[in-house]
Amino acid sequence: MDKLSITEDFRNIQDHICQELELEDGQGKFKEDLWKRPEGGGGRTRIFQGGKIIEKGGVAFSAVEGPTPEKILKKLKLDKSDFYATGVSIVLHPENPMVPIIHMNIRYFEMSNGVKWFGGGIDLTPHYVDKDDARFFHQEVKNTCDRFNPDYYPKFKKWADDYFFIKHRNETRGIGGIFFDRLSSSKPEEMEGIFSFVKEVGYLFPNVYRYFMGKNHQMAFGPEHKKWQALRRGRYVEFNLVWDAGTKFGLDTNGRTESILMSMPPAANWEYMHQAKPGSAEMETLSLLKKDIDWINI
Repeated sequence: MDKLSITEDFRNIQDHICQELELEDGQGKFKEDLWKRPEGGGGRTRIFQGGKIIEKGGVAFSAVEGPTPEKILKKLKLDKSDFYATGVSIVLHPENPMVPIIHMNIRYFEMSNGVKWFGGGIDLTPHYVDKDDARFFHQEVKNTCDRFNPDYYPKFKKWADDYFFIKHRNETRGIGGIFFDRLSSSKPEEMEGIFSFVKEVGYLFPNVYRYFMGKNHQMAFGPEHKKWQALRRGRYVEFNLVWDAGTKFGLDTNGRTESILMSMPPAANWEYMHQAKPGSAEMETLSLLKKDIDWINI
């Protein structure tokens, strides 16, 4: 296992996910944008357009390298050295408010001085929290984690709850999932195991999202649901621009802005002092945007 084989596996995961999403949507197609980074490396950003279920989506692959910017060295407390980073990042925004927003990222980072690690995660952001959907999602994620280490799910779920938290709103971005970073080992066989886990998270993604696409996209919705969807998309924007480390890393390393910001929804809204009606589905959703909920046994 080296950076080139990891990079190729990530490319294959991007291909697989795009094929699966096009099959489930049945109408939309990905448009590919190949790009190069002046300092080294590049990527291929694929944007989903004209979908029956997905209003806007992006599945991005990148492999970039070069001198590590001082800002990154200081933030990550690293010694000065060149870096290589590759990964796949995905965000999908559906047309129907009953289909959740989903995000997944898997990544590998190494430096010329021998530092290396994997990171990633998958999380779900429903516009309307459905407990059965939440239970299904977390059970599927737990099953994947348990095949590698029984400590992964509780540890990485807690990490996700803390990470995907909109501090200035005092609410979680959605129902969480798992988040992990700097997974590494000095033992080659353990690094292989970590990489296998990371790949399984990537292959889990289309399975769980095809389930939600197929199950929820025909549910009825009206103008009030779309209005709420736009407000929840606004929260998504706030997190990604204010708190998300991946967004900051991309911008700090002079990444490609269009690809970094592909996670933005096609439209969002902010309403001053919006208040959900007591007893409404919107109020129920707000009451569940909290850390440390046991979604599997809720």
